[in-house]
Amino acid sequence: MPFLGQDWRSPGWRWVKTEDGWKRCEPFSPALEDGNNQLNDISHTVIITGDDENEEVYSTEDCEFAAKKRKKDHFRNNTDSQCFYREKWIYVHKESTRERHGYCTLGEAFNRLDFSSAIQDIRRFNYVVKLLQLIAKSQLTSLSGAAQKNYFNILDKIVQKVMEDQYNPRLIKDLLQDLSSTLCILIRGVGKSVLVGNINIWICRLETILLWQQQLKNLQMNKQVNNGLTLSDLPLHMLNNILYRFSDGWDIITLGQVTPTLYMLSEDRQLWKKLCQYHFAEKQFCRHLIPSEKGHIDWKLMYFALQKCYPIKEQYGDTLHFCRHCSILFWKDYHLALLLQDTGHPCTASDPNTCLMPVSPQHFIDLFKF
Repeated sequence: MPFLGQDWRSPGWRWVKTEDGWKRCEPFSPALEDGNNQLNDISHTVIITGDDENEEVYSTEDCEFAAKKRKKDHFRNNTDSQCFYREKWIYVHKESTRERHGYCTLGEAFNRLDFSSAIQDIRRFNYVVKLLQLIAKSQLTSLSGAAQKNYFNILDKIVQKVMEDQYNPRLIKDLLQDLSSTLCILIRGVGKSVLVGNINIWICRLETILLWQQQLKNLQMNKQVNNGLTLSDLPLHMLNNILYRFSDGWDIITLGQVTPTLYMLSEDRQLWKKLCQYHFAEKQFCRHLIPSEKGHIDWKLMYFALQKCYPIKEQYGDTLHFCRHCSILFWKDYHLALLLQDTGHPCTASDPNTCLMPVSPQHFIDLFKF
């Protein structure tokens, strides 16, 4: 009769023949396979510790227990051995069915979707950072312990990328500021069991965040030496068109600090009026009219005043997409490849493009609210 494990679909446990008979082998991680032989050898020897007067002899069972404990401690402390999924799409189910038991949570989706590779794509970098910022504000305690660990691993990669490439440090500073504020509040309420794990772990994480903030504060932009055409060499109408392509007021102010010419163009009233009309409705203008000294409307001050009261439109180079027909959350380029190859997840809709819906960071979180 064949041996069956806990799950009847599984191949069963792995058994190793020893001098004391057959014993079940429980590997915890591929990274530990090299050390398994040494740990198993220890479990079949007698260990003598202490001085000659106070000798302590451990039995085989005690040694085996100690070996297993060392394996577990090594697995938990070694972040490199932590294995997370790297999938391009997942099925979002909100209730149990015959085929699927349970439902998909925010932490499960965060672990399984390949966010580690997404931050290497400049089109998806801002999207992932904004998602981490929203999770830090309100959803950090809803993540599982593994998802929280994955969250800080991805955050570490983001900070290191910014330190190396000097790409959009202002966005990361806002993320770390919101995360540190949230952790300070949660650590004070640790008696209410709002955190997963030991309080010392979270204190270390908070110290790491403060260290990252200091590193970003001291970040020096590298001056690139280029003998070719520079931004200052472009004609005025091209520089003006570049400024009109920005959707964030802080980016316009930052670019205006490069040269006096760009500063003059960044102070154009028509530029800030177009920006306000893009993000806000006319009814919102009437509530926050800010006239200047000459009696004209100060559109620049109005933009920042409206930004404090109303959300602005978000623009991303690439986002996650959701297929309403088959309830799949995916990165769009991978989903289209699957449609063409008809493998993995074939969409059965007659016109798949009509079922696709871009998912904003806030919509991503709302998908897993029950």
